[in-house]
Amino acid sequence: MDYIKRIKQLKSEKKMTNDELAEKTGIAVGTLSKILAGISESPKLSNFVAICEALNCSLDYIMYGIEENSNNYTLDDEEITMIERYRTLDARGKETVEALIAKEASFAPAAEVPHTTRRAVQQPLSARLTAAYADNKNGFARRALPLFDLPVSAGVGVLLDGESTEEITVSDNSRTREADFALRISGNSMEPRYRDGDILLVQETDTVEFGELGIFILDGCGFFKVFGGDRLYSLNPEYGDILLKDFSDVRVAGRVIGKLKKR
Repeated sequence: MDYIKRIKQLKSEKKMTNDELAEKTGIAVGTLSKILAGISESPKLSNFVAICEALNCSLDYIMYGIEENSNNYTLDDEEITMIERYRTLDARGKETVEALIAKEASFAPAAEVPHTTRRAVQQPLSARLTAAYADNKNGFARRALPLFDLPVSAGVGVLLDGESTEEITVSDNSRTREADFALRISGNSMEPRYRDGDILLVQETDTVEFGELGIFILDGCGFFKVFGGDRLYSLNPEYGDILLKDFSDVRVAGRVIGKLKKR
């Protein structure tokens, strides 16, 4: 159970005892000990949410080991490859690359760099860095996504009785290619990870897995929540669970795969 290892690692890094974690989460020490020992038969998702809040990490990281991208940049595939290569260099190599980037960045964006050769992997490193810099100034490939202008609620629910949308453009990368549409949220029940006004990237689907973030339509009202099997959870502990048995019409509109970074 890798999630247990990740919880224990974070707890150790923060020098936090089981008693201290229990106090911060509101989980009984006995229950917490069973979760960390892997002997709890059906640990509640709300307990994991509370643990994430206490350890200041995301539910995606605890459950799946997915690190949260906390910077303000969206990287395309070639930038990611360049960074991965950079990380394989020794100290001297990194120093050389950093000096080269600083030198190249001091020049004006090079119009003389042919567009057809900007992304050729056979180019020398200096040419590729110049091309990356020029592309960064001019903008990478973009794609269009429909943005639903009726906000889905990260609070108590909003009636979704229309289909009015606008078109927005986003970076064309491996993450945004998975999205079928975007949705603006309102409310604070998914804080601290998702805040009022955030725009979500949503993959259209009619099913989600336990623990996944989704867009749910309950008796005509739209919610952005965590799927907990027989209920929906909020990341903000101030909000209670939403029991699905209390609704006659329950549908999944999509899986949330991320959010657009605010510039």
